[in-house]
Amino acid sequence: MKLLSTLLRRFVQRGTLRVIDVSGKLHTFSGTPSEPAVTIRLHNKSLYTKLFFNPELYVGEAYMNGELTFEDGSECFDLLNLFSNNRTGLTGHPIQTMLRHSWRWLRRLHQHNPIGKALKNASHHYDLSDDFYRLFLDEDMQYTCAYYRSPDDTLEEAQLNKKRHVCAKLKIEDGMKIAELGCGWGGLAIHIAQSADVEVTAVNLSIEQIRVARERARRLGLEKRVHFEHMDYRDLKGTYDRVVSVGMLEHVGVGHYDEFFRKFRSLLTEDGIGLVHSIGRNAPPGTASPFVRKYIFPGGYAPSLSEIFAPAERQRIWVADCEVLRLHYYYTLRDWRKRFMANWDKAAAIYDERMCRMWEFYLISAQLAFLTGSEMVFHLVLANKRDAVPIVRDYMVDDERAASEVYLPAA
Repeated sequence: MKLLSTLLRRFVQRGTLRVIDVSGKLHTFSGTPSEPAVTIRLHNKSLYTKLFFNPELYVGEAYMNGELTFEDGSECFDLLNLFSNNRTGLTGHPIQTMLRHSWRWLRRLHQHNPIGKALKNASHHYDLSDDFYRLFLDEDMQYTCAYYRSPDDTLEEAQLNKKRHVCAKLKIEDGMKIAELGCGWGGLAIHIAQSADVEVTAVNLSIEQIRVARERARRLGLEKRVHFEHMDYRDLKGTYDRVVSVGMLEHVGVGHYDEFFRKFRSLLTEDGIGLVHSIGRNAPPGTASPFVRKYIFPGGYAPSLSEIFAPAERQRIWVADCEVLRLHYYYTLRDWRKRFMANWDKAAAIYDERMCRMWEFYLISAQLAFLTGSEMVFHLVLANKRDAVPIVRDYMVDDERAASEVYLPAA
């Protein structure tokens, strides 16, 4: 415990952390007198060393495994809130600095996503039971950042706002051919096909998501206009008037950005318009959380804009517009977590308590990353020609307002 105490004394600069060790002894680490105040109990001596060397991985792992529990009414949110408000105290420790240097050195290996490995990584997360995801997602099964016109919007309202916001930027018209790279459970592709007389080809690496998407399209009578294909985006052929990718760039990997934009440009017609929606970071290039990398999104990474603009420039594709959504994913994750916690028993019946604790830790840490960390979401409107997109942004607002007056049936 002595080694871990040296880290915690430096780490806690705001709030109070109380640690009850395996022998029952209480250790208190306090910064400025402010909230939060958290009390945890450690049940395994090996945690003293593990937490000293890699707290970002082993705090979550210990909570999952029941080796770290909470006392005095403290909860997982309180601990992660304390961590979120003391990031600089942790990153400033020499051992943690060395650890981050090693992660940066290895990040191309961590994010190496050739076609075969990309399939395995996608299956790890997205081929979980769709009944599990239904416990906390909106009715349309949108598993990406929503668009909140007000923090008080319902999750369903905000996800519909997001689809309309994306479609308005793409300026979709009847007769177009549209490609979606990474289609989830098919909600956006179906929304596009309902909004205009178009043909949509949507690709995804998750077998389970493709199965659900095809069934949804069949129920709505759209199977002849919306085609869901189980394939890597790099295998998609042809050219399209519109290409959209929502929530997939995070899985491409830092060594594959040139490949991504090269393929994106080749799929667009000369006059075509594309859109990329992705989690990013308002910070220099870094690495993915070790807990998220191991348990949630292997091969995943939220890039800095500096890492995205350079390969886009190298592939000679125009970035016609860029929008940064700062707090929208915080509100989205807030609503997902509320629903997940309310359905904890149902989630445990599908998997187990350990899985529930893992998911709770993931949702909270992600939520706080968008509140006090550097995480954000960006939209890039892309084109092969500088004049493919209208010269002023008014068209987006006009189309979005017009779409808000149209009712579309749910699948």
